[in-house]
Amino acid sequence: MSINSVDETRKGQLIIAGDHATIVFKRLLRHSPERVWEAITNPADLKEWLFCSRATIDGRTGGSIDMVSGPAQFHATGKILTWDPPRVYEHEWNVAPVPPMPNGENAIFRYELAPQGGHTLLTVTYQRLTAQTARGFAPGTHVLLDRLEAQLDGQPLPQWMPRFEELMALYPQWQK
Repeated sequence: MSINSVDETRKGQLIIAGDHATIVFKRLLRHSPERVWEAITNPADLKEWLFCSRATIDGRTGGSIDMVSGPAQFHATGKILTWDPPRVYEHEWNVAPVPPMPNGENAIFRYELAPQGGHTLLTVTYQRLTAQTARGFAPGTHVLLDRLEAQLDGQPLPQWMPRFEELMALYPQWQK
């Protein structure tokens, strides 16, 4: 199936708990865990699929992240909670209040990579997002993971807004 198709099996899961939410995505990528690790931790790779205009990663448990990323160019900072190449990368994602997130965010982003033959099962978990933010992040993360996969495959990256609008059909309960 083409990443330009709407495929229910690639849909993320949203778990609401009061005012906060967790989003979980699983993607089987046709690349080694080492290559996927590089794509999610190397600022040069992040520039393309994650729209990073700036990324500094002090790659170690206890290190830090400081990045400006995504189509909205959110400035996120945080401590690296787990750095276990090429298996687990987990960090805080702290964003000061901005109009789309009036209370800011203090979330945890976790990337788990598991070898599956010559492929990698990537599990992306965003925890402690506000429920309001999670509504837009679910289809947005779907687009970003489509872009990651295209980048790894050497394919053109999906354009943000057309793909986001297409994917909203998969996430009707999260539409405004």
